Amino acid sequence: MFASLHTSTLAVARVQSSGTFADLMARLRLGLTAKHQRKQLLTLDATRLADIGLTAEQARAEAARPLWDVPRGWHR
Repeated sequence: MFASLHTSTLAVARVQSSGTFADLMARLRLGLTAKHQRKQLLTLDATRLADIGLTAEQARAEAARPLWDVPRGWHR
């Protein structure tokens, strides 16, 4: 009924070698990076936000985006 540890290890090794798992992990890292950067936007005062061309409202909207919503150019 349950896979053995050996079988599970082989299955994971197969997924990693196919590139699919690596691609998934890369996208997860990108999403987590975006989440961290968006959280940092919330700590900036109005002057610093103005320096990067954002209002407080735009910063809040950006910070509210889900972690999987990253710019298309990041997927390369």
